[in-house]
Amino acid sequence: MPFTIVRQDLTKMKVDAIVNAANTALQMGGGVCGAIFKAAGAHELKAACDKIAPIQTGDAVITPGFRLPTKFVIHTAGPVYRGGKNGEEEQLRLCYLNSLKRAVENKCKSIAFPLISSGIYGYPKDEALRVATGAIQDFLREHELEVYLAVFDKSAFTVSEKLIGEIASYIDEHYVAEHKFTRRELLDVEREALEEADLISYNVLSPMQAPTVGTELDDLIGNLDEPFSQMLLRLIDAKEMTDVEVYKRANLDRKLFSKIRSNKGYMPSKRTAIALAVAMELSLDETDDLLERAGYALSHSQKFDVIVEYFIVSRKYDIFEINEVLFKYDQPLLGG
Repeated sequence: MPFTIVRQDLTKMKVDAIVNAANTALQMGGGVCGAIFKAAGAHELKAACDKIAPIQTGDAVITPGFRLPTKFVIHTAGPVYRGGKNGEEEQLRLCYLNSLKRAVENKCKSIAFPLISSGIYGYPKDEALRVATGAIQDFLREHELEVYLAVFDKSAFTVSEKLIGEIASYIDEHYVAEHKFTRRELLDVEREALEEADLISYNVLSPMQAPTVGTELDDLIGNLDEPFSQMLLRLIDAKEMTDVEVYKRANLDRKLFSKIRSNKGYMPSKRTAIALAVAMELSLDETDDLLERAGYALSHSQKFDVIVEYFIVSRKYDIFEINEVLFKYDQPLLGG
Protein backbone atom coordinates (compact mmCIF):
# COMPACT_ATOMS: atom_id res chain seq x y z
CA MET A 1 0.00 0.00 0.00
CA PRO A 2 1.26 3.55 -0.67
CA PHE A 3 1.46 4.65 2.99
CA THR A 4 2.10 2.25 5.84
CA ILE A 5 2.96 2.65 9.52
CA VAL A 6 5.39 -0.04 10.64
CA ARG A 7 7.09 -0.95 13.89
CA GLN A 8 10.59 -1.54 12.61
CA ASP A 9 14.22 -0.47 12.93
CA LEU A 10 14.72 2.18 10.24
CA THR A 11 18.33 1.12 9.64
CA LYS A 12 17.25 -2.40 8.63
CA MET A 13 14.53 -1.47 6.15
CA LYS A 14 15.07 -2.55 2.55
CA VAL A 15 13.71 0.52 0.80
CA ASP A 16 15.24 2.84 -1.77
CA ALA A 17 15.75 5.65 0.74
CA ILE A 18 15.52 6.24 4.47
CA VAL A 19 15.25 9.64 6.09
CA ASN A 20 17.66 10.84 8.74
CA ALA A 21 16.27 13.26 11.32
CA ALA A 22 19.41 15.37 11.11
CA ASN A 23 20.78 18.56 12.63
CA THR A 24 21.54 21.54 10.40
CA ALA A 25 25.29 20.80 10.52
CA LEU A 26 24.66 17.21 9.32
CA GLN A 27 26.87 15.93 12.12
CA MET A 28 26.44 12.57 13.80
CA GLY A 29 24.05 12.94 16.71
CA GLY A 30 22.13 10.65 19.02
CA GLY A 31 18.90 8.73 18.58
CA VAL A 32 17.85 7.88 15.02
CA CYS A 33 20.62 10.05 13.55
CA GLY A 34 23.35 8.26 15.50
CA ALA A 35 21.95 4.84 14.62
CA ILE A 36 21.93 5.71 10.90
CA PHE A 37 25.54 6.95 10.98
CA LYS A 38 26.74 3.82 12.76
CA ALA A 39 24.87 1.45 10.44
CA ALA A 40 26.00 3.27 7.28
CA GLY A 41 29.59 3.61 8.40
CA ALA A 42 30.24 6.76 10.39
CA HIS A 43 33.41 7.78 8.54
CA GLU A 44 31.92 7.40 5.04
CA LEU A 45 28.64 9.10 5.86
CA LYS A 46 30.36 11.96 7.69
CA ALA A 47 32.59 12.63 4.69
CA ALA A 48 29.57 12.72 2.37
CA CYS A 49 27.64 15.02 4.72
CA ASP A 50 30.56 17.42 5.16
CA LYS A 51 30.47 18.16 1.43
CA ILE A 52 26.87 19.42 1.53
CA ALA A 53 26.57 20.89 5.05
CA PRO A 54 25.14 23.04 6.47
CA ILE A 55 21.43 23.02 5.60
CA GLN A 56 18.46 25.07 6.80
CA THR A 57 15.65 23.77 8.98
CA GLY A 58 13.10 22.12 6.68
CA ASP A 59 15.62 21.47 3.88
CA ALA A 60 16.49 17.97 2.67
CA VAL A 61 19.67 16.67 0.99
CA ILE A 62 20.71 13.21 -0.16
CA THR A 63 23.76 10.97 0.23
CA PRO A 64 24.52 7.33 -0.60
CA GLY A 65 23.41 4.71 1.92
CA PHE A 66 26.87 3.10 2.08
CA ARG A 67 26.60 0.01 4.32
CA LEU A 68 22.86 0.38 4.90
CA PRO A 69 20.44 -1.90 2.98
CA THR A 70 19.16 1.20 1.19
CA LYS A 71 20.43 3.15 -1.82
CA PHE A 72 20.16 6.59 -0.24
CA VAL A 73 19.93 8.48 3.03
CA ILE A 74 17.92 11.68 2.82
CA HIS A 75 18.92 14.10 5.57
CA THR A 76 16.39 16.68 6.77
CA ALA A 77 16.68 19.10 9.67
CA GLY A 78 13.54 19.18 11.78
CA PRO A 79 12.48 22.12 13.93
CA VAL A 80 13.05 22.40 17.66
CA TYR A 81 9.61 22.79 19.26
CA ARG A 82 9.19 26.16 20.98
CA GLY A 83 5.52 26.17 21.82
CA GLY A 84 4.15 25.78 18.30
CA LYS A 85 3.82 29.49 17.47
CA ASN A 86 7.17 30.03 15.81
CA GLY A 87 6.58 28.38 12.44
CA GLU A 88 7.42 24.87 13.64
CA GLU A 89 4.51 23.19 11.87
CA GLU A 90 5.37 24.61 8.44
CA GLN A 91 9.05 23.74 8.95
CA LEU A 92 8.16 20.18 9.94
CA ARG A 93 5.84 19.84 6.97
CA LEU A 94 8.65 21.00 4.68
CA CYS A 95 10.91 18.28 6.11
CA TYR A 96 8.53 15.63 4.77
CA LEU A 97 7.72 17.33 1.48
CA ASN A 98 11.34 18.15 0.62
CA SER A 99 12.46 14.63 1.55
CA LEU A 100 9.77 13.15 -0.69
CA LYS A 101 10.85 15.45 -3.52
CA ARG A 102 14.48 14.28 -3.18
CA ALA A 103 13.25 10.68 -3.36
CA VAL A 104 11.27 11.28 -6.55
CA GLU A 105 14.13 13.26 -8.13
CA ASN A 106 16.41 10.26 -7.56
CA LYS A 107 13.87 7.80 -8.99
CA CYS A 108 13.16 6.13 -5.66
CA LYS A 109 10.07 3.94 -5.48
CA SER A 110 10.05 3.57 -1.70
CA ILE A 111 11.04 5.70 1.29
CA ALA A 112 10.92 5.29 5.07
CA PHE A 113 10.67 8.10 7.64
CA PRO A 114 11.11 8.33 11.38
CA LEU A 115 8.70 10.59 13.26
CA ILE A 116 10.80 13.73 12.75
CA SER A 117 11.44 16.15 15.68
CA SER A 118 9.46 13.99 18.13
CA GLY A 119 12.52 13.02 20.18
CA ILE A 120 14.99 15.42 21.79
CA TYR A 121 13.60 18.31 19.69
CA GLY A 122 10.45 18.07 21.78
CA TYR A 123 7.68 18.17 19.18
CA PRO A 124 4.50 16.67 20.76
CA LYS A 125 4.16 13.22 19.28
CA ASP A 126 0.46 13.45 18.40
CA GLU A 127 1.04 16.78 16.64
CA ALA A 128 4.17 15.46 14.90
CA LEU A 129 2.15 12.49 13.66
CA ARG A 130 -0.64 14.74 12.36
CA VAL A 131 1.82 16.89 10.41
CA ALA A 132 3.62 13.83 9.03
CA THR A 133 0.50 12.06 7.78
CA GLY A 134 -0.96 15.28 6.36
CA ALA A 135 2.18 16.10 4.36
CA ILE A 136 2.60 12.52 3.12
CA GLN A 137 -1.05 12.26 2.16
CA ASP A 138 -0.91 15.52 0.22
CA PHE A 139 2.22 14.43 -1.65
CA LEU A 140 0.79 11.03 -2.56
CA ARG A 141 -2.20 12.66 -4.25
CA GLU A 142 0.14 13.66 -7.08
CA HIS A 143 2.83 10.95 -6.95
CA GLU A 144 3.15 7.16 -6.95
CA LEU A 145 5.49 6.14 -4.14
CA GLU A 146 5.61 3.65 -1.26
CA VAL A 147 6.00 5.57 1.99
CA TYR A 148 6.66 4.03 5.39
CA LEU A 149 6.55 5.70 8.79
CA ALA A 150 8.82 3.59 10.96
CA VAL A 151 8.10 3.56 14.68
CA PHE A 152 10.76 1.64 16.58
CA ASP A 153 8.98 1.74 19.93
CA LYS A 154 5.19 1.62 20.20
CA SER A 155 5.35 3.88 23.26
CA ALA A 156 6.65 6.61 20.94
CA PHE A 157 3.44 6.50 18.94
CA THR A 158 0.47 8.47 20.26
CA VAL A 159 -3.00 9.15 18.92
CA SER A 160 -5.46 11.76 20.18
CA GLU A 161 -6.58 10.76 23.67
CA LYS A 162 -10.11 11.99 22.91
CA LEU A 163 -10.35 9.77 19.81
CA ILE A 164 -8.88 6.75 21.58
CA GLY A 165 -11.36 7.29 24.43
CA GLU A 166 -14.32 7.37 22.04
CA ILE A 167 -13.14 4.23 20.26
CA ALA A 168 -12.47 2.41 23.53
CA SER A 169 -16.04 3.14 24.63
CA TYR A 170 -17.40 1.94 21.29
CA ILE A 171 -15.39 -1.28 21.53
CA ASP A 172 -16.60 -1.88 25.10
CA GLU A 173 -20.19 -1.49 23.93
CA HIS A 174 -20.03 -3.52 20.70
CA TYR A 175 -17.11 -5.95 20.81
CA VAL A 176 -18.05 -9.56 21.53
CA ALA A 177 -14.83 -11.35 22.44
CA GLU A 178 -15.79 -14.86 21.42
CA HIS A 179 -15.03 -17.03 18.41
CA LYS A 180 -17.73 -17.25 15.77
CA PHE A 181 -17.66 -19.23 12.57
CA THR A 182 -18.09 -17.29 9.35
CA ARG A 183 -18.80 -18.44 5.84
CA ARG A 184 -15.32 -17.48 4.66
CA GLU A 185 -13.53 -19.42 7.41
CA LEU A 186 -15.18 -22.81 6.83
CA LEU A 187 -14.24 -25.46 4.31
CA ASP A 188 -17.15 -27.05 2.43
CA VAL A 189 -16.82 -30.32 4.32
CA GLU A 190 -16.78 -28.45 7.66
CA ARG A 191 -19.84 -26.41 6.73
CA GLU A 192 -21.79 -29.48 5.66
CA ALA A 193 -20.98 -31.29 8.90
CA LEU A 194 -22.06 -28.32 11.02
CA GLU A 195 -25.24 -27.79 9.03
CA GLU A 196 -26.18 -31.45 9.45
CA ALA A 197 -25.70 -31.04 13.18
CA ASP A 198 -27.86 -27.84 13.12
CA LEU A 199 -24.99 -25.89 14.64
CA ILE A 200 -24.96 -23.08 12.08
CA SER A 201 -27.41 -21.40 9.77
CA TYR A 202 -26.96 -18.75 7.11
CA ASN A 203 -30.59 -17.81 6.76
CA VAL A 204 -30.66 -15.01 9.35
CA LEU A 205 -28.69 -11.80 8.93
CA SER A 206 -26.77 -10.46 11.89
CA PRO A 207 -27.67 -6.97 13.14
CA MET A 208 -24.58 -5.61 11.38
CA GLN A 209 -25.68 -7.14 8.07
CA ALA A 210 -29.37 -6.37 8.16
CA PRO A 211 -30.33 -3.51 5.81
CA THR A 212 -31.98 -0.43 7.25
CA VAL A 213 -35.13 0.96 5.69
CA GLY A 214 -35.00 4.46 4.27
CA THR A 215 -31.38 4.61 3.09
CA GLU A 216 -29.83 5.12 -0.33
CA LEU A 217 -29.03 1.41 -0.39
CA ASP A 218 -32.06 0.46 -2.48
CA ASP A 219 -30.82 2.65 -5.32
CA LEU A 220 -27.29 1.30 -5.15
CA ILE A 221 -27.70 -2.44 -4.56
CA GLY A 222 -28.87 -3.39 -8.04
CA ASN A 223 -28.56 -7.01 -9.11
CA LEU A 224 -27.82 -9.30 -6.17
CA ASP A 225 -25.53 -11.37 -8.42
CA GLU A 226 -23.54 -8.32 -9.49
CA PRO A 227 -19.77 -8.97 -9.12
CA PHE A 228 -17.64 -6.86 -6.79
CA SER A 229 -15.80 -4.94 -9.50
CA GLN A 230 -19.00 -4.04 -11.34
CA MET A 231 -20.67 -2.75 -8.19
CA LEU A 232 -17.51 -0.83 -7.29
CA LEU A 233 -17.47 1.00 -10.62
CA ARG A 234 -21.17 1.79 -10.37
CA LEU A 235 -20.70 3.18 -6.86
CA ILE A 236 -17.79 5.34 -8.03
CA ASP A 237 -20.05 6.81 -10.72
CA ALA A 238 -22.92 7.26 -8.27
CA LYS A 239 -20.64 9.11 -5.86
CA GLU A 240 -19.37 11.26 -8.76
CA MET A 241 -15.76 10.37 -8.03
CA THR A 242 -12.83 9.53 -10.31
CA ASP A 243 -10.86 6.27 -10.21
CA VAL A 244 -7.70 8.13 -9.18
CA GLU A 245 -9.51 9.91 -6.37
CA VAL A 246 -10.85 6.61 -5.06
CA TYR A 247 -7.66 4.58 -5.08
CA LYS A 248 -5.66 7.46 -3.59
CA ARG A 249 -8.21 7.94 -0.79
CA ALA A 250 -8.28 4.17 -0.25
CA ASN A 251 -4.47 4.00 0.17
CA LEU A 252 -4.30 1.51 -2.71
CA ASP A 253 -1.53 0.85 -5.17
CA ARG A 254 -2.50 1.94 -8.68
CA LYS A 255 -1.67 -1.48 -10.14
CA LEU A 256 -3.91 -3.24 -7.64
CA PHE A 257 -6.81 -0.93 -8.41
CA SER A 258 -6.32 -1.53 -12.14
CA LYS A 259 -6.45 -5.29 -11.51
CA ILE A 260 -9.73 -4.94 -9.60
CA ARG A 261 -11.18 -2.66 -12.25
CA SER A 262 -10.28 -4.77 -15.27
CA ASN A 263 -11.00 -8.24 -13.88
CA LYS A 264 -14.70 -8.76 -13.20
CA GLY A 265 -14.00 -11.92 -11.25
CA TYR A 266 -11.27 -10.47 -9.04
CA MET A 267 -11.92 -10.74 -5.30
CA PRO A 268 -9.93 -8.27 -3.16
CA SER A 269 -8.85 -8.85 0.41
CA LYS A 270 -11.22 -7.74 3.14
CA ARG A 271 -8.93 -4.84 4.08
CA THR A 272 -8.86 -3.64 0.48
CA ALA A 273 -12.64 -3.87 0.13
CA ILE A 274 -13.14 -1.89 3.34
CA ALA A 275 -10.58 0.69 2.22
CA LEU A 276 -12.58 1.25 -0.97
CA ALA A 277 -15.79 1.64 1.05
CA VAL A 278 -14.08 4.23 3.25
CA ALA A 279 -12.71 6.06 0.21
CA MET A 280 -16.22 6.40 -1.23
CA GLU A 281 -17.63 7.40 2.18
CA LEU A 282 -20.21 4.62 2.13
CA SER A 283 -22.74 4.22 4.92
CA LEU A 284 -22.62 1.10 7.09
CA ASP A 285 -25.38 -0.55 5.04
CA GLU A 286 -23.64 0.28 1.78
CA THR A 287 -20.35 -1.03 3.17
CA ASP A 288 -21.98 -4.30 4.24
CA ASP A 289 -23.41 -4.79 0.76
CA LEU A 290 -20.11 -4.06 -0.99
CA LEU A 291 -18.27 -6.47 1.32
CA GLU A 292 -20.85 -9.17 0.68
CA ARG A 293 -20.00 -9.05 -3.04
CA ALA A 294 -16.45 -10.06 -2.12
CA GLY A 295 -17.61 -12.74 0.33
CA TYR A 296 -17.01 -10.83 3.56
CA ALA A 297 -19.01 -9.31 6.40
CA LEU A 298 -18.26 -7.12 9.39
CA SER A 299 -18.47 -8.92 12.71
CA HIS A 300 -18.73 -7.78 16.31
CA SER A 301 -16.46 -10.70 17.26
CA GLN A 302 -13.50 -9.02 15.49
CA LYS A 303 -11.92 -5.96 17.10
CA PHE A 304 -10.63 -4.82 13.68
CA ASP A 305 -14.21 -4.81 12.35
CA VAL A 306 -15.59 -2.93 15.36
CA ILE A 307 -12.95 -0.20 15.04
CA VAL A 308 -13.72 0.19 11.34
CA GLU A 309 -17.44 0.27 12.12
CA TYR A 310 -16.88 3.10 14.61
CA PHE A 311 -15.32 5.29 11.94
CA ILE A 312 -18.02 4.52 9.36
CA VAL A 313 -20.88 5.10 11.80
CA SER A 314 -19.20 8.34 12.91
CA ARG A 315 -18.70 9.34 9.25
CA LYS A 316 -14.97 9.79 9.77
CA TYR A 317 -13.49 8.69 6.47
CA ASP A 318 -9.81 9.65 6.75
CA ILE A 319 -8.11 6.32 6.06
CA PHE A 320 -4.83 7.52 7.51
CA GLU A 321 -6.49 8.37 10.81
CA ILE A 322 -8.20 4.97 10.80
CA ASN A 323 -4.86 3.27 10.20
CA GLU A 324 -3.25 5.18 13.06
CA VAL A 325 -5.87 3.77 15.42
CA LEU A 326 -5.62 0.26 13.94
CA PHE A 327 -1.85 0.42 14.44
CA LYS A 328 -2.37 1.53 18.04
CA TYR A 329 -4.56 -1.56 18.62
CA ASP A 330 -2.10 -3.91 16.87
CA GLN A 331 -4.53 -4.52 14.02
CA PRO A 332 -3.75 -4.83 10.29
CA LEU A 333 -3.97 -1.60 8.30
CA LEU A 334 -6.38 -0.66 5.52
CA GLY A 335 -5.23 -0.43 1.92
CA GLY A 336 -3.42 -2.67 -0.49
